Amino acid sequence: MKDICLVVNPISGGKDKSGILAAVEKHLDGSLYRLRVEFTERPGQAEELARDVKADVVVAVGGDGTVSEVARGLVGSGKTLGIIPCGSGDGLALHLGISRIPAKAVKTLNEGCEARIDAALLDGKYFFCTAGMGLDAQVSLEFARSTRRGLSRYISLAWEEWKNHPGDLYTIRGADGESWQGKAVFLTVANANQWGNQARIAPMASLQDGLLDIIVVRPFSTVEIPDLATRLMTGLAPTSRHFLHFSGDSFHISRAHAGAIHCDGDPFEGGTEFELSVMKGALKVLVPSSRLNRL
Repeated sequence: MKDICLVVNPISGGKDKSGILAAVEKHLDGSLYRLRVEFTERPGQAEELARDVKADVVVAVGGDGTVSEVARGLVGSGKTLGIIPCGSGDGLALHLGISRIPAKAVKTLNEGCEARIDAALLDGKYFFCTAGMGLDAQVSLEFARSTRRGLSRYISLAWEEWKNHPGDLYTIRGADGESWQGKAVFLTVANANQWGNQARIAPMASLQDGLLDIIVVRPFSTVEIPDLATRLMTGLAPTSRHFLHFSGDSFHISRAHAGAIHCDGDPFEGGTEFELSVMKGALKVLVPSSRLNRL
């Protein structure tokens, strides 16, 4: 029998967690797991709990930020990450094929199918889904400051930022000597294939290839937003003439101005120079058996 610990963020996604905990009590296989539940009370605590708890499996119950915190605490620990997604975006969980329906997410825990996925780093800070700078990072920063949650709030903030965002000048240099310089509205560094809610900014991304995919979105007009949004939600974003794609295991990125940056939706103010790298297979995670060969 294995020890399993749920690390629950009680405020993620603005959703009550009592139904999720009830689903765990009802569906978690008691012949496989001894259950423990911990609740977070402050930012950063999920990472501490994941690192320090004596458990074989540590389950992040929350959104992308909670998942990222728990995952950071598990890299190199020998423990395995589980996810019960209940956030605003749930990007990593959706890439992994983990259901947002709690009973089905618990079924994934019971199946016990373990995979190894890559961990990415931006200036030594882990991220597992995406990191970004420019418009989306500024939106993440404003979203974090907002008292309202949910997709509709995120979209409204994105619209307001879009109207006032001039873009910036970026330079990207890969370890292979490839380089690019130009103006971009935003830049996404993808370990997983999406921001969340199936908005697949990097549909070519794999969590197991030891590579990062950088998507550069060059300036576009307001009238082109519906077309770009459609491509994003149908996995065709890279077919836009405004999108550029770079792939490699390490990059140096510079930009003309300091500003917002995010790692897995966790925003902060950043400078103008960044180092990116990836650790192949650094994290163990439970995934649906049907997804073992499609990560």
